[in-house]
Amino acid sequence: MKTLTFIAIVLCSGAIAGTILALINQGVVEPFLEKAIDLENQKAAAEGEIINPNEIAAYRLWQKGGSIAGGAVLGLSYGALFGLVFAYARNMMPGQNNTKKALVLAGIMWFVLYLVVALKYPANPPAVGNPETIYYRQALYVAMLAISGMAALGAGFVYRRMKSESRKFIAPAIYATAVIAAFLALPPNPDTISAPMDLVISFRVASAATMTVFWVIMGLILGAFWDRLKPHETTRIRTI
Repeated sequence: MKTLTFIAIVLCSGAIAGTILALINQGVVEPFLEKAIDLENQKAAAEGEIINPNEIAAYRLWQKGGSIAGGAVLGLSYGALFGLVFAYARNMMPGQNNTKKALVLAGIMWFVLYLVVALKYPANPPAVGNPETIYYRQALYVAMLAISGMAALGAGFVYRRMKSESRKFIAPAIYATAVIAAFLALPPNPDTISAPMDLVISFRVASAATMTVFWVIMGLILGAFWDRLKPHETTRIRTI
């Protein structure tokens, strides 16, 4: 393994995919965030709280700019994980080239790290949720994310270690059992939804769409870099 080439591929793929995600979110998800924040401000004003429009506008401008950097950081984190898993599982992935293999793995990780977790704890806009329960809700989300991810790693390890054809059924069964147990054991979101459901559903659909695009871009970029630079190949020393 060409270590420096591998690190460069992983970091570049993650940073590019994360930045693209943040830019797409500006146009796709941001309008729903604006509506949710407006509802939140209207509710606060109705309760007698003084709202300063200039302060809110300045904060939102800072928040939008920071989301680009946040997207890059998110991409770097997921890119590092994606690269490590791809290096480990590349030979097990179907596909004629590394781009196709990376897309397959990106689909698996999208399912494991996003879809399964979102089915248990779907994303909500800012107007939904009690501020006092935010850390509790974050802990539940992280717990579901960790269980799904660890279960997938365990299933992948079993699949690689087993040699019989039964591994095609045993490995998914291990993952499904762990996830179903987590769904039943973890408590539901403690907050009731007070925002309009059309806004909440639209926000969830937009978030799902952008996260899907993120994983597709991640797979395409890392796979293309891998095919081009071949970090898995080592230089052979010829003896005379």
